[in-house]
Amino acid sequence: MVLDKIDKQILNTLQKNGKITNSKLSKIVGISAPATLERVKRLELAGVISHFTAVLDPEKIGFSIIAMVNISLSLSSLSSVVAIKEKFIELDEVVECYQIAGANDFIMKVIAKDIKAYGEFMNKKLTQIEGIQIIKSSFVIDNVKEKRVYVLDIDEEYKV
Repeated sequence: MVLDKIDKQILNTLQKNGKITNSKLSKIVGISAPATLERVKRLELAGVISHFTAVLDPEKIGFSIIAMVNISLSLSSLSSVVAIKEKFIELDEVVECYQIAGANDFIMKVIAKDIKAYGEFMNKKLTQIEGIQIIKSSFVIDNVKEKRVYVLDIDEEYKV
């Protein structure tokens, strides 16, 4: 599947406003409402659009601690990476987790209501996962930029 200009306009618009009506979206991209809806469904079926969601402000719902956690595994645990990933997925406090190359094996973004809750997460959950050798936490002081939009160049070809 190759994304054409209209697909890219749809994706750029939906990233900025996922609540836009199909009627308004169709006017922006210049095709009929049924054709627009069909394209959105096709993009969803192809996995280009993975889901629609509401983005919440953690502080406004009581989560005052955001930590970036670097994790290194012990060498003997490298064969258990799949099992360790599954355990990370189960942790509700972990909102993002990436396996990385470099000095560490994983980096994760963790939210907690307060420092006590973060301590409980560390002591009762994270440190209990077998195979973790080093955990280094850094706490977010200020969110300078958090981008959720991937700007698609209308003239560039994207194959899906």
